Amino acid sequence: MRRIQALVVALALLPACSTPNFDHPREPSFALDPSVDTQTKRGVDAWRAKNPGPCGFYPLTDGTDALAVRLRLIEAAERTIDAQYFLMKSDSAGYVFAGALHAAAERGVRVRLLLDDIFTTFGDHEMALLDAHPNVEIRLFNPISRRGVGVLNFVHDFRRANRRMHNKSFIVDNQAAVVGGRNIADEYFDLRPEGEFLDFDVLAIGSIASEVSGQFDVFWNHHRSLPLEAVYGKTSEAQLERLRAWVGTDKIDAAKRAYDAAIRSSLMRSFDDASHPLYSATATLMTDRPDKLVNDIAAEHMVLVGELTEVLEESTSEIIVISPYFVPGDVGVAFWRRLVEEGRRVIVLTNSLAANNHTAVHSAYRRYRKDLVRAGVELYEIRAYVEGSGGERKALTLHTKSMIIDSNKLFVGSLNLDPRSIEINSEMGLVIGSEELVARLREPLLVGLQEFAYRVTLDEKGRTRWSARIGDEDVVETSEPQASNWLLFSAWFQAIAPERML
Repeated sequence: MRRIQALVVALALLPACSTPNFDHPREPSFALDPSVDTQTKRGVDAWRAKNPGPCGFYPLTDGTDALAVRLRLIEAAERTIDAQYFLMKSDSAGYVFAGALHAAAERGVRVRLLLDDIFTTFGDHEMALLDAHPNVEIRLFNPISRRGVGVLNFVHDFRRANRRMHNKSFIVDNQAAVVGGRNIADEYFDLRPEGEFLDFDVLAIGSIASEVSGQFDVFWNHHRSLPLEAVYGKTSEAQLERLRAWVGTDKIDAAKRAYDAAIRSSLMRSFDDASHPLYSATATLMTDRPDKLVNDIAAEHMVLVGELTEVLEESTSEIIVISPYFVPGDVGVAFWRRLVEEGRRVIVLTNSLAANNHTAVHSAYRRYRKDLVRAGVELYEIRAYVEGSGGERKALTLHTKSMIIDSNKLFVGSLNLDPRSIEINSEMGLVIGSEELVARLREPLLVGLQEFAYRVTLDEKGRTRWSARIGDEDVVETSEPQASNWLLFSAWFQAIAPERML
């Protein structure tokens, strides 16, 4: 009865729901001219004079290093910083990132921060503090109205609100960029002691940074990108004073500890003494455009997936796919089967049920698991936890979105191989052409499959088996490994979720 009453109340409130004013005035702005002299440009020019490729890349597999690179680039910025993320949280990573951006603005650097609205928990009041600086502008992409009840506003405007900007880019002085799968939150930078997100970015310098800046500008100046004040309202000086007092010293102290740990990382020390070379390479930026999010779902708007498919079609020997959320559908299974039949080795690594932080996605994926194995795909699922040297358990969740293609191409970006990324959200990524970079990543990955993942196969009766070498023992599981009975029930129940939304 109470549920019925709640539903009646919710339906009664729907007419009062509101939509943001997308006609709110805003000034267009664009990336810095790459020819403008800055310290970063001089460093990039010096590197290019000694290296054959037009661009330089460095893989960021460690979360501490990934945070450190961002912080060091912010400290080096002289003219502009552009940051674009699907989410940012009110935690140590969020505070240290915001604090670094504010310090750059104090030096006169123009800061543009573009965030998707739905899963960003860095609060409006906290953003207002940062946005109040004259050199900082924050915009929210496709936001939900703050008037009334947020959940009801989302439901009322679901057709629009369901389409999200999933892109992730970070650019300094239009010369150096970071592109990959990480958002701005503790779990992406190894700041949670209880577990680890296995994620991946690349540092990129050279002409590719200008291309990344170009896609940022397109989203920044799109009519669905609203200034914070259009959503949150104007903030008075008295309100700002109260907000400054509200920000607790515990959060500031945690941010300082995160900063100190990042800047002291071995990668930063090696960059400082120039002992860590970048990989010289060519690269292609692939990106959906924001109009994908305002039009009906259609193949012509799925730019990234279309271009990446062409690269996969041109492969000759091997494709290694890493996707935390992998829902291929019948079309995807047929695609991978054809590539195997044409002679490619196809390896897929995704989350196991116990490692997946989105159970409903796993429920959809497992409908295709047997078909993938029968198609000849070498299928692996990441273990939910591994044993440390002292016997302690460390939880793992895969969040990397990457592919290794033959021996000379690497894809890294925001794209999950699921219907939401392919059809509903906007995504971006780089295809980097470098045998040296691929060689650095491929062998450790193949070793890691044996250490941190289960190989999924079928027995003689077609039943699913999970095999792994754990310690000195060969382990074979006959049901979802490391999953509790409650998790098994949840996966069964959540199979009712619409696959297209996952």
